[in-house]
Amino acid sequence: MTVFITGGTGALGTELKKKYPNALAPTHQELDLGDREDVFRFFKDHPDIDVIIHAGALTGIRPCEENQSLAWKTNVEGTRNLVDAVLESKKKIQFIYVSTACVFDGHGEMYKESSIPYPENFYALTKLVGESEVRKLPEFLIARTNFVAKEKFPYPKAFTDRYGTYLFADGVAQGIQDVQKEKLTGIVHIVGDKKMSIFELAKKTTPDVQPMTIKDYSGPKLTMDMSLDTERWKKYKISDP
Repeated sequence: MTVFITGGTGALGTELKKKYPNALAPTHQELDLGDREDVFRFFKDHPDIDVIIHAGALTGIRPCEENQSLAWKTNVEGTRNLVDAVLESKKKIQFIYVSTACVFDGHGEMYKESSIPYPENFYALTKLVGESEVRKLPEFLIARTNFVAKEKFPYPKAFTDRYGTYLFADGVAQGIQDVQKEKLTGIVHIVGDKKMSIFELAKKTTPDVQPMTIKDYSGPKLTMDMSLDTERWKKYKISDP
């Protein structure tokens, strides 16, 4: 089985490569997903691809807002290029698209696979449009999730009033491998079994992180409640740091 992982240098991609040590995982320098010719050439050079795990994306909410053209090129056009290359190959390729809890507006909680998306910001919009691109395929899996790297929290403060059913990246990688083996299709939420604030999550790896609330924040609109539920799959216990 030949597995192709995009976003291999990111937190999730790094963990996925541990699950699939023989996977194709080109860097951005080796393969620019936004370059259509580059993507089609890659598929011609690797006609034996069986599984694609598309984890590559521009994920920062502020960078996506400030450089919308780059966010669109990366998250939407990059996904479209992959999908079109798969369609042209006429091969039965298992395609797993890593999406986000942020496709929901965050005004409610515990969103299920059947809940209606409504993005709050440009990043979330690009991921939702990416989902629609993936739906062109005869068989696809959209895996929505919410995770951070299992490392020191990158900010001095963390929100006490933003929530999610978080996992660390290693837990999401395990979930993706599990659903890949089961050959699930459609939409699935890969979620933790406990709703927590970002502050609670950050304290797991960074005990000295300080609390903050949305009142202390200025910037693009954020999804306040990213908690996901699942009607289709099991929930995972967040791993210890």
